[in-house]
Amino acid sequence: MIATDIETIFNSGVGLSYNTVLRGGAEEPFYQAPTAAKPQATIWYRSDYVRSALHELAHWCVAGPERRLRDDYGYWYAPDGRTPEQQRLFFQVEVHPQAIERLFCEALEIPFEVSVDNLNAVGSEHDIKHFDAEVERLAGHMSLSGLGERARCLLMSLQAFHTRSTHKILHVC
Repeated sequence: MIATDIETIFNSGVGLSYNTVLRGGAEEPFYQAPTAAKPQATIWYRSDYVRSALHELAHWCVAGPERRLRDDYGYWYAPDGRTPEQQRLFFQVEVHPQAIERLFCEALEIPFEVSVDNLNAVGSEHDIKHFDAEVERLAGHMSLSGLGERARCLLMSLQAFHTRSTHKILHVC
């Protein structure tokens, strides 16, 4: 699986249904909301990294209709060197998208590790282990209770692609 495969799966499937495209090559991930001049939204992911693509797609799956009308879904971002309180807020915001990302990774048999997105993390090892456990717990819960429509369709498309020996793109939603 390479990142361009994920682009193809998304752009010709669920992304098409929501007038949204996935594009790699960005220096930093960014969601570019639709505008009157450019009515198609763009999800930019870092370089050609598969995990970055899956992570950004998970954020898109979580974002509701109002958030998808704002660049970067209207979220705040604190750069590297966060305070412990900022890191705790990051973990609260990230648990849901990272649980979905975990399911995407499992579908593609790609190793998953939580991202603390803070190289100079001031959070304790305990905080990181707790966050990892919360992501795993929520992913398990979502596996049993179901995902939202966009996440479900994308997950099914990724699974279908991965299990097909010919890697022919299948649209299941």
